[in-house]
Amino acid sequence: MRKSLPFWLVIAFSILALVASAILFVDYVKPHAVFCGEEGGCGAMKRTIFAFPLGIPTPVFGISGIFAIALLQLVPGRRARIAQAVLAMVGALLALGFIVVQAMMKTVCPYCIVVDTSALVIGALSILRLVRGSDPPRSKVLALCISAVLLAGIAVPIGIGQIKKPLTAAVPSVIAQEIHKAPRGKLLVIDFADFECPFCRITHTELTPLLEERKEKIFLVRKHVPLRMHPHARDAARAAICGEIMDKRDAMADALFTANDLSPNGCRAIAKSLGLDVEKFDACVKSAATDARIDADTSTFRAAGGHGLPTFWFGTTKVEGAQDREKLRAALDAALEQP
Repeated sequence: MRKSLPFWLVIAFSILALVASAILFVDYVKPHAVFCGEEGGCGAMKRTIFAFPLGIPTPVFGISGIFAIALLQLVPGRRARIAQAVLAMVGALLALGFIVVQAMMKTVCPYCIVVDTSALVIGALSILRLVRGSDPPRSKVLALCISAVLLAGIAVPIGIGQIKKPLTAAVPSVIAQEIHKAPRGKLLVIDFADFECPFCRITHTELTPLLEERKEKIFLVRKHVPLRMHPHARDAARAAICGEIMDKRDAMADALFTANDLSPNGCRAIAKSLGLDVEKFDACVKSAATDARIDADTSTFRAAGGHGLPTFWFGTTKVEGAQDREKLRAALDAALEQP
């Protein structure tokens, strides 16, 4: 029994990791999470650059890797042991990296932790198997039964995810207040933006045509969240606010999102090119009221549970992270159809 314990531990942790990976896969591919809320660690990890490498949901790699390791555990021979150990160590290193990312973000994705912890244990047990030269029990029936359970560990969560209703989160009070202020009969679109953020720039390019097509049904509010990592984001936010005050909101925003120079002089040059009164623009940029508006917008972003940029609210629907045009179109049209 003691000799076979590592074998059964690998199988058990593989099933656990497959179930958790399948749950994450469902939440990654569905428009709205059904297992783990968007506001917590699951949503935070989903918004990182590690969520869709090569455009593929990260859980796909987890499912494929864990399943392959578990199958190799069922195969006797030195080659199978070496292949399992190599694959398991790659998985363990990646898992350790994801744990570090969560620690740096000061967040916890519970299903991610299950997968990552399981991968670390499987990695250690796979090395142990290689060192000991252990082979699985020689039973085809047992191998088939274990394979069926592994597949069920993937299929069952995915199947449940197809019928489970999306998780609904209460609309933050600051967003509800903004919705209440919007003109009757129009969908409020709130754009929390940083003009120096590359993903905000990409998403602006994708979203602008969609808003223009639906301009009779949309009421756009832009709120400014200049990130400290971007040296001229606050300068651009000041310019955008002053452009809005001087009736050039959209033209100024379009120019700022595409400008190479967002320094004070660069923003001043944009204002001049748009025909604004430069003296009034300069006075507005230096006004304490302008900075107070930026601080208020940033506070609203935080109160609304904002984590990263870009972030949009299409009515009561929150959309976070860089999105392609089709995803934005679907989210926008779905929000327009809501009563």
